[in-house]
Amino acid sequence: MLSPSDLLEVLTRGTLTVEGRLVDASNATLLAVAELDDVEIACVYKPTAGERPLWDFPDSTLGLREVAAYEVSSALGWDLVPPTVWREDGPFGQGMAQAWVSAPDGGDMVPGGGLVDVVPRGRTPQGWLEVLDAHGHGGEPVTLVHADDRDLRRMCLFDAVVNNADRKGGHVLHGRVLPEAEPATYGVDHGVTFSEDEKLRTVLWGWAGEAVDEDDLADLERLCDELDGPLGDRLSELLTRREMARTKQRVRRQVREGAFPLPGDGWPSLPWPAF
Repeated sequence: MLSPSDLLEVLTRGTLTVEGRLVDASNATLLAVAELDDVEIACVYKPTAGERPLWDFPDSTLGLREVAAYEVSSALGWDLVPPTVWREDGPFGQGMAQAWVSAPDGGDMVPGGGLVDVVPRGRTPQGWLEVLDAHGHGGEPVTLVHADDRDLRRMCLFDAVVNNADRKGGHVLHGRVLPEAEPATYGVDHGVTFSEDEKLRTVLWGWAGEAVDEDDLADLERLCDELDGPLGDRLSELLTRREMARTKQRVRRQVREGAFPLPGDGWPSLPWPAF
């Protein structure tokens, strides 16, 4: 099986061949294969040229933010973001390439990774957490729920420190980045992260205000140190100085408070529809 460093090498240096397009994505999101020395890796390729301008994020920066999110996830040791690299030489120009996540059984990916769902009101699965009561497309009463899962708990903290403005249920996947790898839980679509302004918007509010586990808090404390070291150097090539400063502030605040974030007042805290 490929090592993590070998996988990154293929994504970074391999020849990219586009095989299709994910038509539901708001920006150009292409299914591709990276090939290097007869090793092929399925990946998502998002060229900068295919990014739609946003009023609240600088143009041509979404792919860079996706790479920055991977760097933070990797530094934490939580591996919540599939391996992601920056390419200067893709078929449609510069952009990011991210390892494709396949369903564990080789079939279709389950929206929400089987960990986030919208269920009929009163039908919350045992051991799951309720986030919000709402109404479905037909007006039926429903509840947004998610599993009380360790990887999701970490994803919630990760989203808080990278200031993720769009954690939909469909951005949670459970699968493999390589055929022989063990299935794992991943978050994808991190283009709207690291804003200077507070923009946390997520479906993972089930632990709001609860205390953070000591082990996870220790990882966040270590992240504070790494942001002043080599990790900070890497991120400075992807983010602005003000975005870097605000990220450091958020991590320190998360460590100081020691609790899961609460919904804010000045920004919609929940993406809807949730998928």
